[in-house]
Amino acid sequence: MAPPVFRFAPSPNGHLHLGHAYSALLNLDRARESGGRLLLRIEDIDATRCRPEYETAIYQDLAWLGIVWETPVRRQSEHLADYRAALEQLSALGLVYPAFESRAEIAKLVAAREADGPWPRDPDGAPLYPGDAKSLPAGERSRLIDSGAPYALRLDMAAACRRLSGLTWNELGEGPEGERGTVAARPEAWGDVVLARKETPTSYHLSVVVDDALQGVSEIVRGQDLFHATSVHRLLQALLGLPEPAYRHHPLIRDAEGRKLSKSDRSTGLRELRAAGSSPAGIRLFVGLG
Repeated sequence: MAPPVFRFAPSPNGHLHLGHAYSALLNLDRARESGGRLLLRIEDIDATRCRPEYETAIYQDLAWLGIVWETPVRRQSEHLADYRAALEQLSALGLVYPAFESRAEIAKLVAAREADGPWPRDPDGAPLYPGDAKSLPAGERSRLIDSGAPYALRLDMAAACRRLSGLTWNELGEGPEGERGTVAARPEAWGDVVLARKETPTSYHLSVVVDDALQGVSEIVRGQDLFHATSVHRLLQALLGLPEPAYRHHPLIRDAEGRKLSKSDRSTGLRELRAAGSSPAGIRLFVGLG
């Protein structure tokens, strides 16, 4: 049997903090325990926030922690054609449509809907897409696209869920409510998620499942903040005919007030902790890995 494959996949939009260190070290430990491989992936599709200096800092911080990964490193910005191909596959199934509302227009639509009661939110607390772009005639869609109007390409969630039901995943870790073992996927809770935008041919949801499949990742070790997003990822994997990895979600490292760590919180940044005299062994102890 092929050795298991793990990956750590940060975005270079800020410096790594203790939460990143915990996740990266867990991936390293799992790879060593199982005789597996550890990959590093740079998720840099957000051209407005990702910077080369942050990518360089990621390599420095991980090397300081004693983490060794295989090369070459996959950088998402260098593989946009892979995501376009997956998007075209979903489009051929009739599951993708352009939506032309701006974020401000969507906020107004939600406010109008909520005049009649609460509008549903996704597991992250964002309102589900409230527009009716799915019903636009083909001619009107073409006219708007030809005019240069910005748009987001959304997944027709209802149609996708009609094609596939009963999806599950194997949870080796633990969800926020203690979920373990076979977990039922609920992608419908996310509504018509964005798969790409006019200026960017992919989104996090689409690129992550494509990357994991192309890199042969067999066990995904990541934070519980992504537990519910796994439902969308399982749906996309099934629609695209991609392999199903196992998942191991871990608790988040939080600050003294119980909040998820932020890249803007310098008190938990690895570079600041290193400059203050912390050691890799000390970081391990601090995050509870011994």
